[in-house]
Amino acid sequence: MMKGKHIVLGITGGIAAYKAASLLRLFVKNGAEVQVVMTPSAREFITPVTLSALSGKPVISEFFTANTGSWNSHVDIGLWADAMVIAPATACTIGKMANGIADNMLVTTYLSAKAPVFIAPAMDLDMMAHPSTVANIEKLKSYGNHIIEPASGELASHLVGKGRMEEPERIYEVIERYFTTEQSLAGKRIMVTAGPTYEKIDPVRFIGNYSSGKMGYAIADECARRGAEVVLVSGPVSVSPSMPVQVVKVESGRQMLAACEEWFDKCDAAVMCAAVADYYVDNVSDVKIKREHSEIPSINLKKNPDIAATLGSRKSAKQLLVGFALETDNEMENAREKLRRKNLDFIVLNSLRDANSGFATDNNTITIIGSNGDCVKYGNKPKTEVAKDIVDYLSELL
Repeated sequence: MMKGKHIVLGITGGIAAYKAASLLRLFVKNGAEVQVVMTPSAREFITPVTLSALSGKPVISEFFTANTGSWNSHVDIGLWADAMVIAPATACTIGKMANGIADNMLVTTYLSAKAPVFIAPAMDLDMMAHPSTVANIEKLKSYGNHIIEPASGELASHLVGKGRMEEPERIYEVIERYFTTEQSLAGKRIMVTAGPTYEKIDPVRFIGNYSSGKMGYAIADECARRGAEVVLVSGPVSVSPSMPVQVVKVESGRQMLAACEEWFDKCDAAVMCAAVADYYVDNVSDVKIKREHSEIPSINLKKNPDIAATLGSRKSAKQLLVGFALETDNEMENAREKLRRKNLDFIVLNSLRDANSGFATDNNTITIIGSNGDCVKYGNKPKTEVAKDIVDYLSELL
């Protein structure tokens, strides 16, 4: 999948720059065309001659070529690239990229890039953990960049901790996988719901649940990564998408239903991952309910609409509808009943039997049950990896 791809390899001034030669060799060996762009300080760690010999192209480091005055166009390089990979990415360059400080050729190329950008941080453990670095990396994620997390181990300072640039073979695998999967959902529009809903009691209190939105956001990111146009209908959460998706923010179950009804007919598929409250408060107070009341106030509850069932009753033969089930007993029986009753194409059963699964965790354990009787069980793994399993199944059906 790398043959003929155009890769911009950005190298910054850190000791891990020596690994960039191995990464460059992997790209070229597998048929990619690579343009190396170095920061001036990177030349102190690895020579342009080495990288030029491996890539077969002159290395670009300055805006202008010495003596001739010819201009290296960062705009042209950005348009040429199928992917930009910055490895290693120092704290300094990460800060510049996050805040648009375009004072060298690498950052100006990054700001001009239309292709996906993959960033492999490398620095000492204290720099990696510093709030400014953490904030800058989160900002880069919010722009839609892919962060290839550093590994833990002995660092150049001889301290041990997180900060080692991921190995070239692993970075190459990430890029290759991107190109392998990127077109599987191209031309498709997919709606994903995520997070909880809040049902107001009064201006300061609500009925809700523990959903963090992590699973739904991971699914939205994975669909976008594979080329889909994604509409993410989200309840109140503190997470953000790492890929460019359209976020429609809602608060209550009825607001989520209205947003889903607006978008569903325009979509090829919908993944209903949100944890919608079963009930809403019918007698919401306009003012804060005081605890000094002589009588304990009562709350009248009414059933929220079943969003998945509503969409299931109106979906066309060309649309796919995916549901989720979180059960504490008779898991398979209850999930199969929901699958049938809501007219779903498949349902994802979340397990609460594993302590490292479910709401507010980074991992999940799922079983996918298809309308054709298929049943596929998966082990406990990070929600980003679970999202790939779910989207793999969705892609096959689409």
